[in-house]
Parts: sequence; structure tokens; C-alpha cells
Amino acid sequence: MRKITPDDWTFMCIPFKGKQDLEKNLARRMRGWLKPHTRFVVMRDQDAGDCVILKNRLVELCIQAGKPNAMIRIACRELESFYFGNMEAVEKGLQIDNIAKLKTKAKYRNPDRIGNPSEELMKITDGVYQKVSGSRAIAPYLDLDLNSSRSFNVLIGGIKRLIAS
Repeated sequence: MRKITPDDWTFMCIPFKGKQDLEKNLARRMRGWLKPHTRFVVMRDQDAGDCVILKNRLVELCIQAGKPNAMIRIACRELESFYFGNMEAVEKGLQIDNIAKLKTKAKYRNPDRIGNPSEELMKITDGVYQKVSGSRAIAPYLDLDLNSSRSFNVLIGGIKRLIAS
């Protein structure tokens, strides 16, 4: 977000404790947010769910919260798909040589189709990648304009349009 947002913008990431916590508490938390001119981006992993059903459910929760203009994005399979879309960032962030060359393998050419990206990332990094610390290490190196994950590009494009509006 720091790479995208103007300097005079502030943003806050509000984590939930899994999908159930998100669905149970999203509307309440959004209703309680009273600061004017706030824009909401709600993101969750697809996992094995149907994207359309998941998105519709989150849209309904935002409507119930009185925030019908919230932007909803579903990460195809998992957020870790974004990292497979920019293997150079994985290599730099985790300081592991030769990881970036894996992007040429058929299995990794379409990151959004990797069945269990977090598990796959742990496997190819011999356990160096861990969900929270690994994400924090990789994120600064992600190239917002050169990523082969379609769901990443849809997220970034949506945020850019939100900022421009």
C-alpha cells in the first residue's frame, strides 16, 4: 500500500482471525468506523471456495454495514499466489539464490492455478518461507507492474482506481 498511496493518504490493515472471523465481524467493524471519506478494501483468500459466491457474500456484508462501495477482492487460492507471480521478489526477500528461475516451469507460469501456494512456497524454500515473516520479507520487493498473477493485478488495479476516484 505504501507504494501505491499518495503521501497524504493513510491506510490501515485490519486483520481477522480467519474466514469465519471475517464473515462474523466484518459488518460490525465497518459500521463502527465513523471517519468520513474512508474507503474500504476487503480481501480474502479463495481457498477451495467459489469466487462468485465468496464475493457476493462479502458484498452483502458490506451492504449490511452501510458501506456498499467497499471494494471486494478475492485472492485466487491464496495471497501467496501473488509471490509466485513475482519470483524475483521471493528470491530477494527470502535471500535464497536461484528461486526466480522456477518461474519458467509450467507449474508456476500461472500462479493463480497453484493448488496450495503457501504450502508450495514452504516446499520450494525448504521451510524458509513462513506465512507472516515471509510475507513481510517479500512484500517490499514486489513489483506492482510486473506480476504474472491475474488476481494480484486485479487487486492493484482496483486500488489505483479507488485512489484516483
